[in-house]
Amino acid sequence: MKIFDLKNNIFVLETENTHYVIGVDRHGNNRQIHWGKKCNIDDYFIFGNDWGDENSNHTYLDEMKQECTVFGSTMYRDCVLKATFADGCREINPKFVKGEINGNTLCLTFADKLYSLEYDLNYTLFDNTDIISRNVTVRNTGNEPIILERLKSAEFTLPGVNPYKIKNTNGAWGAEFMQTEDLLDGGSLVFESRKGISGHNNSPYFIAHRSADEKQGDVYFASLAYSGNFKVSATRDLYGITRIILGMNDFDFEYTLKAGECFDTPVVYCGYTNGFGEMSRQMNRFCIENVLPKQFNDKILPVLYNSWEATEFNVNVKHQTELARLAAEMGVELFVMDDGWFGKRNNDRAGLGDWFVNKEKFPNGLDELIQNVNNFGMDFGLWVEPEMVNADSDLFRAHPEWTYHYDTREASELRHQLVLNMTRKDVQEYILNVLDNLLTNHNIKYIKWDMNRPFSETGAENLENPKMLYYLHTKAVYNIVDTLKKRHPDIAIESCASGGGRCDLGALSHYDQAWTSDNTDGIDRMTIQKGYSLLRPTKTMRAWVTDIAGINKPCSLDFRFNIAMQGSLGIGGNLLNYSKEDLEICKRNVAFYKEIRDIVQFGDLYRILDAEEDEILMNQYVTPDKSRSVAFIAARGTRFYKKRIPITFDGLDENKKYKLHLHGEDFEKTGSFLMNVGIPIHVHGAYFNETVVLTEI
Repeated sequence: MKIFDLKNNIFVLETENTHYVIGVDRHGNNRQIHWGKKCNIDDYFIFGNDWGDENSNHTYLDEMKQECTVFGSTMYRDCVLKATFADGCREINPKFVKGEINGNTLCLTFADKLYSLEYDLNYTLFDNTDIISRNVTVRNTGNEPIILERLKSAEFTLPGVNPYKIKNTNGAWGAEFMQTEDLLDGGSLVFESRKGISGHNNSPYFIAHRSADEKQGDVYFASLAYSGNFKVSATRDLYGITRIILGMNDFDFEYTLKAGECFDTPVVYCGYTNGFGEMSRQMNRFCIENVLPKQFNDKILPVLYNSWEATEFNVNVKHQTELARLAAEMGVELFVMDDGWFGKRNNDRAGLGDWFVNKEKFPNGLDELIQNVNNFGMDFGLWVEPEMVNADSDLFRAHPEWTYHYDTREASELRHQLVLNMTRKDVQEYILNVLDNLLTNHNIKYIKWDMNRPFSETGAENLENPKMLYYLHTKAVYNIVDTLKKRHPDIAIESCASGGGRCDLGALSHYDQAWTSDNTDGIDRMTIQKGYSLLRPTKTMRAWVTDIAGINKPCSLDFRFNIAMQGSLGIGGNLLNYSKEDLEICKRNVAFYKEIRDIVQFGDLYRILDAEEDEILMNQYVTPDKSRSVAFIAARGTRFYKKRIPITFDGLDENKKYKLHLHGEDFEKTGSFLMNVGIPIHVHGAYFNETVVLTEI
């Protein structure tokens, strides 16, 4: 890992296996030179310094491969930066100022020739990975405000002129992370969120390739660490050049940069790898080491039980204690009480915002239940939804002005709730204080932070520029979470937004884990969890076993455990209705998960068979030293008789010998044999389910 300054304004960022090369031409334009496999450093130079305009409709700027396109002149394509100056000028004319290397970070500084706008292009390298972080810093060095109309985090130009396939998602609530793949042979593709959070639909990343698969092929990718409105725009022009820009969405966005202020865009993590599998493995390791909060990034996450499906809003000490007793007997380590414990919260129409204990349900306060849970040997966790308020609440009656609203418009109550104006200091202080008091006064070790609706009526009379609210709201959430974690370093916090609406790397820079989806159906989760695993760390993926035993096809309790154990295991069924046999199945599976969860949460993932393409799902996790592995095999119903296929493994040391138990038989085979020949299995039935542990001999 090194940054080379070639002394002619060309900079080579060398990672473990790649080069990312950028430069500045003699006209002061930033240029992207190479992204991909390593080359001889002395060969790098800038092509096309003196190319002229193609004609009056296609200028030389159209062909330029840049790291940061700005608005103005004869540059007509999508841009990273667009601004309005105090005199009404809306064009940026930058000049190169300097390039500085500080350890593992490169900063290229540009400034407008006449106006007080400076911006830095920032690049940071990390040890033992091919991942690079990028972002932009903008400064106002003058005395007049500058209106930023568009401010993205990074621009990429992909090598070559042949079309790329672009992967993203097209999901929904209950169907998050549904993968899409589009051939971009002309025009543009846009993936975005406009709802105030990164959302359930598109994802704030791109994955670009031409003919890659899990094991091979050039893969270029970048993921935005931001939980607000985002936009990913990919274009391919008449010259065959594919460019991708990602960052905060310019939809309904402006930011007023006052005199002397600076603005840092959210970070983008990008990389080039061989195959989708290596992409996921690098991002998994990278996020654990460099993105997740340090309190728990290297620690195993506990098995949790959540009471929502068992009781919904009808919580009380007796039922919660009985659920906790049953959960403890099956080996659960963390008991989480969900919605219904506060205010007048008997349904979803009232109580949000009133974060005080409901005395009718808990006449002796929360501590009675917490003590019971602790006596069973478990930690206690609690559900909250701090960014929301019901109209039927003491908080709203006292402060109706605390929501996003217009006095002349009727408020939209999605799920019977309104969104609090998190850009207000008094709202931020209220939320921080009530949560801090909860954590200070009670032995709570875990917070499930939910958010169940998007923004609407986005009036914020407290702001001079209301279009700043999306960014400021997101930053306020981050700041409150960070403050709580600083004051209470033993508290783990989960990001939840009506399921997987806030699972981006920005959220995972502050929260310790994410709720993947409200859809806990084991069969649907095969697909949802694959989409999650592409660019997000496995250990952050909370996966529950619940009583949803197959929406379209039935699946057994063991099958549901098979799927949920491929992330951070949780249980959410109504244990009060479980038979003795069901409870024993839970106990057995929890014990098994504890034996292998370090492999799952910190190991390398190999997606060997795909539920959609192969009818069979097979995911394998391997420890970094390749001494232990666990493979999960599941089929949701075989077609046309029975499947007799050889199962091959991956990620093993070909020279090591492993023991394993499969289909009732014990085997001792070398890694080479297991990866190239494999062992035959017989897949049959409506919900085939098998787990295989491989241990080095």
